Amino acid sequence: MPLLLEPVLAHLDANRAPAIERWKELLRIPSIGTDPTRNADTRRAAEWLVSNLRSIGFDTSLRETAGQPMVVGHHPGPDGAAGPHVLYYGHYDVQPVEPLELWLSPPFEPTMVTTERGPRLVARGAVDDKGQVMTWLEALRAWHEVHGNLPVRVSVFLEGEEESGSPSLVPFLEANRDELRADVCVVSDTGMWDIDTPAIATMLRGLVYVELTLSGPARDLHSGMYGGAVPNPLNVLTRVLGQLHDGEGRVRIPGFYDQVRELEEARQWAALPFDEAAFLAGAGIKVPQGEAGRSTLERTWSRPTCDINGIWGGYTGPGSKTVIPAKASAKLSCRLVPDQDPERILAGLREFLKARTPAECHWEIATHGLSPAIRLPADSPYLEAAKRALEAVFDRPPLMIGMGGSIPAVEAIKRLLGMDSLLVGFGLEDDLVHSPNEKFEVRCFEAGMRTHTRLLAELAKLG
Repeated sequence: MPLLLEPVLAHLDANRAPAIERWKELLRIPSIGTDPTRNADTRRAAEWLVSNLRSIGFDTSLRETAGQPMVVGHHPGPDGAAGPHVLYYGHYDVQPVEPLELWLSPPFEPTMVTTERGPRLVARGAVDDKGQVMTWLEALRAWHEVHGNLPVRVSVFLEGEEESGSPSLVPFLEANRDELRADVCVVSDTGMWDIDTPAIATMLRGLVYVELTLSGPARDLHSGMYGGAVPNPLNVLTRVLGQLHDGEGRVRIPGFYDQVRELEEARQWAALPFDEAAFLAGAGIKVPQGEAGRSTLERTWSRPTCDINGIWGGYTGPGSKTVIPAKASAKLSCRLVPDQDPERILAGLREFLKARTPAECHWEIATHGLSPAIRLPADSPYLEAAKRALEAVFDRPPLMIGMGGSIPAVEAIKRLLGMDSLLVGFGLEDDLVHSPNEKFEVRCFEAGMRTHTRLLAELAKLG
């Protein structure tokens, strides 16, 4: 007999206060995974999660890596359960808090603030990703406390290095792929359209991230003695990178658009209630720019890009020092869309640079990330289940949106474990993720708990 949903929802509503207290308890642990002085605290957060999961019937353990530990837990679900095996992924590490003086309250002392929207909790990690992780952990807890069981088989996988590039993620997935393989992965590390309108991200752009170093003279040279007679790596670097885009904003890397196709979703996005002026104003900009003939949503969700993220070389200290530098460097990122192959884009970039390199100069290219775009199949039964759960909570259907950013774990889970991810998040654009005074609306937190509670019931119906 299937486990009943309604008593679980009633239990969830009656136990909001202890759920919020558990959320605060996790937020008080300063698990800054990028800071070696916080390693003990980061581990303590992982241990807190192990204990939390064990208290609701999970066989959970802490797994060592070369970096921060992983948390892995399994729950068998009801005997003979025919529903899918669900893997929940999230991360328990948080960003550093600097600049500390801009915080209105201590970053690791969760502070409830009342606004016109209602209460919100302010703390580092409030939404990214501790708060969002707690939405599904509390849903699992509610099912366990009411029925002593879960409606489907569930595994949990939490990492502590997401904010530092997840260096241990791929080796861990490769070593444990049989244990972690499931039918679908659920990730809450994304956002809603607005506080009243839920959203499911069905597309994530991929990434090629490189560091370029152009070498020329054997050493720094006096610009009066050698200027005009030898190549200046800074001059060459800026001239070459200045040719990355044509006058229409298109990227000039060879083969860059060969695998890019028009997406049906882009036509649907035109009907979304998108306030372009407000979006641009958030960046202090009034006039949109980018690839000609494309909307802002297309440019950020479904079109590939190439951006210089940093550039340096020569003398940058106070006063003057007239040198021709021996080297010049830049960081470059390309956001990719479905069907683009990161290796082909990297090869095209090498070709682009080689064709523009003068004699006596050479490039060194270090890669810091190669991941393809992710697209959730439109006919996925798991997607339909998530739609039903969200609509039941918000009284309106969720919007299907793209995301301009990348979540490397989602790509790795797809590539190594062979499953798609449901990106069902409850954050808002103004949550100040990675900034001082990060917050999560309590209204969104509670909606997340209710959605995940219903999602488990919907997934159980799939058989």
